[in-house]
Amino acid sequence: MKEKKVSMKHICKALLLLLTLVLVFSPMVCGSAAAAEKTYRVAYVARAQADSFAAWLANAIETEAKKYPNIALSIFDGEANDEKENAMIENAITNKFDCIIVQPNNGEAQRPYVEKIVEAGIIAITTNARIANVKGSSSVDADPYMQAKVNCDLALTQVPQNAKVVVLNGPPGNFHADERRRAWGKEFFEKRPDVTIVGEQIANWNKDEAMKFMEDWVQSSSVIDAVISMNDNMCAGALEVVKGNPKFDKMLAYGVDGTAEAVLLIQEGRMTATCMQSAYDLAELLLSSANKLLTGEEKEINTDIGNPLITKDNVEKFVEILKAAGAL
Repeated sequence: MKEKKVSMKHICKALLLLLTLVLVFSPMVCGSAAAAEKTYRVAYVARAQADSFAAWLANAIETEAKKYPNIALSIFDGEANDEKENAMIENAITNKFDCIIVQPNNGEAQRPYVEKIVEAGIIAITTNARIANVKGSSSVDADPYMQAKVNCDLALTQVPQNAKVVVLNGPPGNFHADERRRAWGKEFFEKRPDVTIVGEQIANWNKDEAMKFMEDWVQSSSVIDAVISMNDNMCAGALEVVKGNPKFDKMLAYGVDGTAEAVLLIQEGRMTATCMQSAYDLAELLLSSANKLLTGEEKEINTDIGNPLITKDNVEKFVEILKAAGAL
């Protein structure tokens, strides 16, 4: 068989082609590796760790962040103080975090600072409650009007005729506080003109403040047929005041959040209903959204979780959910 000669010219051409391919693809491979190894710094500014739901959400976010090796999370406590929370947001901007998640204490007070996040070219996400209409920001939240409405629909059938009720509100200016109270006004009080509000106060989501107001109402009112609270923490405070008092054995009590304490109170028959605002669902959406925004998969995200109602009829299901998650 005749051997085919390979000329030096062909060898040189082959080597030149190979070298060209190495030079072209090497930066792409290195760049991909660098992108995969990039760690993003995320700041979560909580409104107040003393608030049971805020604490639950912060813990859920911390746990969820462990699923993302490319995210380094730092959590800050605003201590239910607008000035402290705003200072923490400014500090996170100064320290050039890649993403800042804000749980507002008072949406309008934090609005200018969330706008500063966007202006600094940093990804901004607001949650629980969202700050609407901040151009360039994203949000992960629940629908507070619907959270209250599912309670209202139930209360319409449960609250007795000519009932006397007390109302506990969250901080004014907070999207969730305002929308939940608006829903109670439209979906319950307008439809039940026979019901009288014998006491209404702002307890700022706080259990201790709610207890003080409830103590006053118990002294001044011989009958309280229902406690209508914009969150579970305040509702639990009101219930603590009348615990063991047979005069209030049949008193109804409505809240929002689905905290472990509220679920147990429903199981015990002391609380009537709450709407589950799952911190786990919020945390899951927050971290997946942050990851998509940081990696460029999405430019803006605005999404909500659902609004399941918890009553004596389905409470065992939620007890098991919280037990499985380690919250009970």
